[in-house]
Amino acid sequence: MRERVDAVRAALARRLAIDRRALAAFRVALALVLLVDIARRLPDAGAFYTDTGVLPRAVLATLSPGYAAASLHAISGALWVQLGLFALAAVAAVAMLVGYRTRLAVVVSLLLLVSVQLRNPVVLNSGDVLLRRLLFWGAFLPLGSRWAVDSGPEGDGTDTVVGLATAGLLAQVVVVYATNAVVKLRADVWLRGEAVRYAFQLDHFTVLLGDVVAGWTPVLRLAAWGWLALLVCSPLLVVLTGRARAALVGAFAAVHVGMLATMQLGVFPLVSLAGLVALLPAWVWDRVAARLPHQWRLPQSPRTVLAERVPALRTVARGVAALCLAALVVVNAVGLGAVVAPAGTPEQVTERSWDMFAPSPPLSTWWVIAPATLTTGERVNAITGDAFDASRPPEVADMHRNERWRKFFADARREPRLRESLARHLCSRWNRTHDAGMTELELWHMTERTDLDGPESVRRERLGTYRCGAT
Repeated sequence: MRERVDAVRAALARRLAIDRRALAAFRVALALVLLVDIARRLPDAGAFYTDTGVLPRAVLATLSPGYAAASLHAISGALWVQLGLFALAAVAAVAMLVGYRTRLAVVVSLLLLVSVQLRNPVVLNSGDVLLRRLLFWGAFLPLGSRWAVDSGPEGDGTDTVVGLATAGLLAQVVVVYATNAVVKLRADVWLRGEAVRYAFQLDHFTVLLGDVVAGWTPVLRLAAWGWLALLVCSPLLVVLTGRARAALVGAFAAVHVGMLATMQLGVFPLVSLAGLVALLPAWVWDRVAARLPHQWRLPQSPRTVLAERVPALRTVARGVAALCLAALVVVNAVGLGAVVAPAGTPEQVTERSWDMFAPSPPLSTWWVIAPATLTTGERVNAITGDAFDASRPPEVADMHRNERWRKFFADARREPRLRESLARHLCSRWNRTHDAGMTELELWHMTERTDLDGPESVRRERLGTYRCGAT
C-alpha cells in the first residue's frame, strides 16, 4: 500500500513540477507582456484614467465605489500622476525582465496592474484578467532562480519546483481552456463546425489576415472542430509529460499566434502564450541551452530568499496558495453551474472570464457613431474626428481603435452615466484642439446582423443627444 501511495505521489509530482528554466522564461514573457500592456495603455491614458476622460473618478465612485477606494490610480485625476504610475510600472516590469529583486518586482507589478484595472474596470477584457492571475501565481514561485541577476552562478536548488504554487499556476492555465470547452460543448454551432466561420464575420473583431480568411469556409470549419478538440484535450497539458506535452503546448501556441494575426483581442493571445511557456518540459530547455552562446549570461548577484530569513513567511505563503487554489476550482465550478453558489453570492464572484465566443459567437457586427455639429454648421464624427459619414465603415474594427474602446462602447450602450461622460469627453477633446467648437453631438449604436446564408441588415439605435458644455 505504501509503495502505491509513493508511486502516485511521484507521478503527481512529475506532472506538477515546473523546470526552473521554464519559470525563468515565464518571467521574461510576463514582463514583456506587461511592457506591451503599458505601451498600449499610454495613448489612452488621458481618456481612460483621468477626470477629463470617459470615466472621471466621480463616475467611478458611483458605479464601483469599492474599486475607487482600492485603486492607487484613483488618488488623482491628473494626467501627470497617471503617467508617473505607468513609468513606475514599467520600471518594475524591466526589473522583472532581468530578474533583479524578482519577487519584489513581481509583487509591485501585480499591485500596479490591479490598481490600473480597478481605476477603469469598464475596459477590462479576458486578457487583463488572465494577466493578473498569472502574475499572482508568479509571486509565489522562484521566477528569479535562473537566467536572472538574482540567481547564483550555479543556479539555485534543484532543477525543478513543485508544490501548491506550481499546481495553482498549471491549474490556472488549464482552467481557461477547460471551462471554455465545457461552455462551447453546450452549443450546437460549435459541434456543427460553424462557430469560427461566424466569428470571422464579426468585422468589429477581425483585423489583418482575419478579413482574408473570412471566406475560407472549409478551412474555418476544420478550425472550429480542431480548436474544440484541443480545448476538450486541455487537461492533458498537465497529464502528459515530456515530448507529448511539448507537442500539445505547441498546438495551443499555434492557435494563439493565429488569433494575433486575425482578431483584435488585446493582450489575451500574448498572455496565453506566456502561460503556456511554463508548461514546456525540461528537454525543450536542454535543447535551448545547447543552442545559446556560452557567454550569454547576466551578471550574478545571488541573494538570500526572504522566506529563508523569515521562515514563517513560507508557511503563510503555502496557506494562501492552498486557499487560492481551492477558490480557483470552486469559483470556476460555480461559473459553469457544476456547483450551486450560496444565496447572496455576488455576481462578480462567479467566473465568467473564460466564455470567449461561447457558447456561440455573436451574430452581429456593431459600431458606435457620434455625429456632432460644429459652430460652422459642419458635421463630424466626434469619435474619429473625420467628416461625418453615416454609411457602413469599410473596416468596423477601426471605429473602435482597440479592444478597450470596443469594450467601453459596449458597456456605454447599457449605462447612461457612461454615455454622458463619453459625450463630455468627446466635446472637450474636440474643443481643446479646434477653432470651430462642437455644440452638440448624438450617440448611435449601429448593428449589422450577420447571416451567412442571406442578406445583412443594419439596425440603428439612438443612445442620446448631448449639448456640449451641458452634458
